[in-house]
Amino acid sequence: MTATQTVATGTKSWIAALLLCFFVGFLGIHRFYVGKVGTGILMLITFGGFGVWTLIDFIMIAIGKFSDKQGLALAR
Repeated sequence: MTATQTVATGTKSWIAALLLCFFVGFLGIHRFYVGKVGTGILMLITFGGFGVWTLIDFIMIAIGKFSDKQGLALAR
């Protein structure tokens, strides 16, 4: 017997977040897009954590482990 897991997803698109992160990730625009304004401002001030934070976010979005402000997975 296998248990089925349902993962709640939000309304924000993962491809939009991925593209925003790729093109303007150093400005934190993808974080503003998913509602994480506080960390978006921090990314804006530090230019994406000098690129490291942006790279980590890009990988997290690409593998589906990035969530919106409410903790919901991005819609695929």
